[in-house]
Amino acid sequence: MARAERGPRERMVFSAAQLIRRDGVAATGMRDVAAHARAPRGSLRHYFPGGKEQLVNEAVDWAGRYAAGRVARFLAAMPEPSPSRLFAAMAAQWIDEYGSAGFEAGGCPVAAATVDCADAAESTRAAAAAAFARWTGPVARALAGMGVPEERAEPLATLMISALEGAILIARAERDVRALTTVTRELAPLLDAATIPPHA
Repeated sequence: MARAERGPRERMVFSAAQLIRRDGVAATGMRDVAAHARAPRGSLRHYFPGGKEQLVNEAVDWAGRYAAGRVARFLAAMPEPSPSRLFAAMAAQWIDEYGSAGFEAGGCPVAAATVDCADAAESTRAAAAAAFARWTGPVARALAGMGVPEERAEPLATLMISALEGAILIARAERDVRALTTVTRELAPLLDAATIPPHA
């Protein structure tokens, strides 16, 4: 859905996610979100009576749903899905974005909210945990569909997401995609070795 097709509430949630991923929670003000979303400032209190904490939590939820939805799109684009190809697609999304938009584009809004708020706002910590779980589930199911045993699918999905998030952080610090390309290369044999051949 294009940003222009969203209503003001949806635009503000989307804008909050974009600003949080770029600037962090502390530096993202409610007025900044309204301006970014081109929404009336007075609508903030109407749509988010819980204030900034509610808006941040909904932005984190949006980010988790977005990441989960991307898994299906990555799989649909693969003629022959494999664990390593799925991880490569997940990393390529960030490699491509940093190549086109620069590192100022930011990182994952869920990670940003976790770093900024996990100790101060229990609801945001819970929202971030739920967002990661919402993302892990589709990755684990995809791995199981590729032949990874059920008992290994979720641990490997956690490994993939953890490695990706860490590589994003390093890439932003170094202003270089080296960490993303490195984890893609180094994890590939480990991920593909987890699959059971059809004849096994």
